[in-house]
Amino acid sequence: MNKKIRTIAVLLLSATATTACMPASGATAAATIATPIVSVNSSLEGPRDAKELEAFADSVFADVMKKYNTVGSNFAVVADGKVLLSKGYGYADKEKKIPVDKDTVFQIGSVTKQFTALAAMQMVDKGKIDLRGDIQKYLGGLKIPNKTGKKLTMYDLLTYSTGFDLPDIASYFSTEYVNKEYPIKDFLKSHMPTVVRPPGEAYVYDNFGFLLAGYAVENASGMPYSKYMEKNIFNPLGMTSTNVRITPELLGRMAAHYGPNGEKIPMDGTMPTEKPEGGIISTADDMAKYLLMHLNKGNYDGKEIVSQKSIEQMHTFQYFADKTIPITTIGFELYFPEKRNGQHVILKGGNVTGHSSLIVILPEKNAAFYLSNNDDNSQFSVDVYEAFMNHYYPKKKEVSKPTYSAISEQQAKAYVGLYKNIRFDAFRYEVSYSNGKLVSETPSGKHTLKMIHPLLFEDESGNKVTFNKNAAGQIAYMYNTTIPEAASMAEKLNVDSPFSDVPANSKYKPYINNLNALKVMSGKSSHIFDPKGTMTQGEFLEVLLRANGWHKQPFMVEPNKKQMKAGLPNFYPNSPITRQMAAVMIQNLKQVETRTKVKLSGTTDAWAVEAIKALVSQGIMDPDTKVKSDGSVNFRSKELLKRQEASALLDQAFNYALPIRH
Repeated sequence: MNKKIRTIAVLLLSATATTACMPASGATAAATIATPIVSVNSSLEGPRDAKELEAFADSVFADVMKKYNTVGSNFAVVADGKVLLSKGYGYADKEKKIPVDKDTVFQIGSVTKQFTALAAMQMVDKGKIDLRGDIQKYLGGLKIPNKTGKKLTMYDLLTYSTGFDLPDIASYFSTEYVNKEYPIKDFLKSHMPTVVRPPGEAYVYDNFGFLLAGYAVENASGMPYSKYMEKNIFNPLGMTSTNVRITPELLGRMAAHYGPNGEKIPMDGTMPTEKPEGGIISTADDMAKYLLMHLNKGNYDGKEIVSQKSIEQMHTFQYFADKTIPITTIGFELYFPEKRNGQHVILKGGNVTGHSSLIVILPEKNAAFYLSNNDDNSQFSVDVYEAFMNHYYPKKKEVSKPTYSAISEQQAKAYVGLYKNIRFDAFRYEVSYSNGKLVSETPSGKHTLKMIHPLLFEDESGNKVTFNKNAAGQIAYMYNTTIPEAASMAEKLNVDSPFSDVPANSKYKPYINNLNALKVMSGKSSHIFDPKGTMTQGEFLEVLLRANGWHKQPFMVEPNKKQMKAGLPNFYPNSPITRQMAAVMIQNLKQVETRTKVKLSGTTDAWAVEAIKALVSQGIMDPDTKVKSDGSVNFRSKELLKRQEASALLDQAFNYALPIRH
């Protein structure tokens, strides 16, 4: 894998993450964002002087581009009704020595979302869409399956709280889609997710929600999404180099796309072709005009683009994990809250394969900026954001430490249990109780949670964790504010014992119940698991895909399947799977390091030896496989894999951070 942890962080900032991504062995799944050390200038209060700003930007971009091996970037800053800076750095195409300038075109990815939100709010202003009304009215007859009994609204779509089971179902990106036409309506007919949680109840970064919002605008306005955006937003703002579609003229000015090692890579196409959640292309000059409209309360050059009431809703936080932890406005978000230095900041990031973008708005300070870079490294923009805030809006005082309260064992029962990240099934959490505190085992390790108040906790590093209730008043969700878990709340699971053929004293029972609760591996029926039954190779592949946790991202499914079969001498979907084949397939995805020396006894084929040794060294074994005192182990490699053994191997391999300690 060539993206690993960095790409997981990209998923948070992005509508259009790139290739398959899993944590490398030994790496934590919570990405640590490295940031530059920037001197704090307490004499400044926002960018005001164009020359000072340019000197600051030149220095920051030189440092950050060197740090991340970034080929090219642009940067536009507006304040007090003026464009103070619109400039390019590095190369749009390093092989052809074409520099980035203010007219270089970039794909802005998920920054598109708040353009779609603006379009929806225009329709609200005109009375053509009811912000709180049933979204079904605006879908031209398309039906959304809804298991909750609560209507889904445009407000839910725009605040990332739809309740959809598959928020990334529209994430189809490939070079094979270039120059092909996939209408939004045709796509929606065969890719409609189901509302499985009451809308408005839980935050989940939601690509599909904004696709649906764009389609609602299309239907309510009576014109294609791209035409609506051109007529009602781009043209009135004079954004002549901005489009939903990649026209030949704009393609000729587009920055080349580069990978993490500075290699040129091809541009992906998308399905559907027009993507209200991530398809706009633009330039620094055009984005500066857009930001000026925001700062001027919806007006530009004497024209009202959207009402002041609507723009204020876009600038005001609507959804909170806790009253101290805002998450979304209408269209915008707030991540990295510690970097805002006490200011009211809204932002939106976006990524496509080979391009990354960010806009940051400080409505109360009448200042904003936009940048893009021609790789998909979102950490680049985060560093620039931090440098900008530290230079122009430094912290004026340290936040006082909270006071903590002990939680009783009885109180803790409401929180204790297994949780699964709603967007990323790969992120799972076990909450337990110990000595007046909660303990959370997460992909980044074990954390002690101290209670600030009954729904707000803090770990040993100062990271906030919230617990959130459902409509029945029960603890149903958990929210971690660290990257990348902050892309979604985690849902508390009901781990019960539904299978009558799994004995109460079975060593496999916890694994079987966990995988059933996680919807990774269900029974043969609601009450029968068949623990000693075998599996076909095809059945195991599908279960492994779910255990790995990235099956909800469509663009990752086929690469994951291809990767898990690497190194196998053959693969026959309808043939039974052996234990050694299962071990190789798990290791192909998990890629754990061999931590201790392992000697295999019994018979194992050469192609499976290293994978089995790696898993055993990490403690990934079924309960009936034991390591002897001399370090040898008989993995029973050529025996057929039993369903209960599969549950043990998969639960241990993919449920928690390694190494596993029994």
